[in-house]
Amino acid sequence: MPSVFIKTYGCQMNERDSEAVSAQLVARGYTLAPSEAMADVVLLNTCSVRDLAEQKALGKMRSVIGNSRRARPGQIHGFLGCMAQSRGAELVEQMPGVDLVVGTQKLHRTGEYLDDLLARRRGKIVETGDEEGSQSEVRDHLVLSGSAETAPAQVSAFVSIMQGCNQHCTFCIVPATRGGERSRSIPEIVDECRRLAGRGVREVTLLGQIVTSFGKREIPVAEGRSAFVQLLDAVHAVDGLERIRFTSPHPKGYGDDLIEAFGRLPKLVESAHLPLQSGSDRLLKLMHRGYTLERYLGIVRRLRAVKPSIGVSTDIIVGFPGETEEDFARTMEACDEVLFDMAYVFKYSQRRDTPAATMEDQVPQETIEERHRKLLDRINAQGMAKYEALVGRTVEILVEGPSHRNAARLEGRTRCNKIVVFPGSPRHVGRVMDVRIERTGTFTLYGDPAIVNLDPSGDDDGVVTGAVETVGMSHR
Repeated sequence: MPSVFIKTYGCQMNERDSEAVSAQLVARGYTLAPSEAMADVVLLNTCSVRDLAEQKALGKMRSVIGNSRRARPGQIHGFLGCMAQSRGAELVEQMPGVDLVVGTQKLHRTGEYLDDLLARRRGKIVETGDEEGSQSEVRDHLVLSGSAETAPAQVSAFVSIMQGCNQHCTFCIVPATRGGERSRSIPEIVDECRRLAGRGVREVTLLGQIVTSFGKREIPVAEGRSAFVQLLDAVHAVDGLERIRFTSPHPKGYGDDLIEAFGRLPKLVESAHLPLQSGSDRLLKLMHRGYTLERYLGIVRRLRAVKPSIGVSTDIIVGFPGETEEDFARTMEACDEVLFDMAYVFKYSQRRDTPAATMEDQVPQETIEERHRKLLDRINAQGMAKYEALVGRTVEILVEGPSHRNAARLEGRTRCNKIVVFPGSPRHVGRVMDVRIERTGTFTLYGDPAIVNLDPSGDDDGVVTGAVETVGMSHR
């Protein structure tokens, strides 16, 4: 069968979509190629949140098409996901070498479309229509492909619980590319988590455009708990799971029941992603965010009252139309007050068909660049201080596998979402264990030789030694 290479741009939702498409293709007999140069089919799963992401995908596809003409004639090329949804047939018209364009609600049909192209039953294919029930089709995982003996070890997994967004922030194109909110059922999600746990997955991250809006219109509040907290309770009961995370939420979704859940559910880790976007109430209103800075700060205070060690990360936009020096100063002051563990700092990017794109007082690019640098420097310094405070302390980690930068070492993640690298044995992968921190790198912690989690059976000696442009700090 043909081989397929999929390259993913953008958020965890896109990563999850690519994984589901890969699993579906493997189930149909396709193989996964290690590079585009060795593939019969090259698919780019795209992001439209910012112009830079679109331009990277377009440039990559031009390069792939050019190379294939010389080295691999007949290679099939396709765009998937958000940019495919927003641009549709325009991509084929502007780039004749593109054969396939699949929108966000048709991803589960990618295999069918490729079969048709390879068999020459159809010419170029553009499918960007809505499809009822598409939110329940993102359920396949590569870890579930093949037998238990041959499936690769996977310690953590993304679980998509909903699609779409009803928030309509004035800077955001997501409602146009992902559609309105559509949630899966709790039993369906729990079944997926149970199957993952049965294959060795120990941590799940629940995904949604605004994950805290899960089931808001379909599932009534029960005993004071929202649909999302009911889902957390149900996933928490899955045997074998050690940790639960979720992203990306909205501050409006942090009600009393969710904050209380951080103190009540041991598997819900002490890590909260809480998008701020701006410290200026005036800009928050223009962005259509639905909260004030004081309300936001109140959520942070309540979370830290329940879990003092909680790690708080955020998203911030600099250079939103009309942002003054005073507005920017308020964002800097908000960061000083919260002291985030990590932040994704974005330069405002005009997106077509969004209200902000036509607002007056667009901020000059040189001003955006300068504010972006200042804010990154401030947040990086604050985040590094939190990392340095962990030196000499013992932390609990879930060992995920080899380090992304040094395969000779292992890598784990603390409950508050910090990466720890340490020398260890493959038998530690998938285990929750304690490691003493010796030093910090660039937003990475390094484990000191320590005796941890000694197994009384004697079967385990228990010895462990040892921003990209839009990202406030590196995870690796």
